[in-house]
Amino acid sequence: MKRTLSVLAASTAMLAATPALAQFAKPEHAVEYRQGAMFVLGQHFSRLGAMANGKVPFDAKAAAENAAVVEFMSRLPWPAFAEGTDQGKTQAKPEIWKENDKFRAAATKMQDEVTKLVAAARSGSLEQLKASFGPAAQSCKSCHDHYREK
Repeated sequence: MKRTLSVLAASTAMLAATPALAQFAKPEHAVEYRQGAMFVLGQHFSRLGAMANGKVPFDAKAAAENAAVVEFMSRLPWPAFAEGTDQGKTQAKPEIWKENDKFRAAATKMQDEVTKLVAAARSGSLEQLKASFGPAAQSCKSCHDHYREK
């Protein structure tokens, strides 16, 4: 019984600490985190673009793998755009925090387009990859045009 209560108490303590673990110790840590996530996302997205644009040969397996990474990474950066993370070494425009609802909507749009891109990549069809890459790329570009310093 004591062991069960100990496990239950430890589990409850861990669950209560989860929100604290999700936070960044310092604003600059959030900036570094989101920049890292965007970098990895961009690297894998570029690999898909190279295939879609005929710059490298199409490889269905590689396309599916890269798309899976893009999908995963597309969900990571957004919590790191928290209040107070607009300072320091960042390319984020102030409009992110002034127009946060629009910014979050743009992130959701990108994630929706990435979901379609993943399905296309998994199909093994270069034509489907090409058809879905453009809208996904446009959703990224649109957000960068509005919310990222050049």
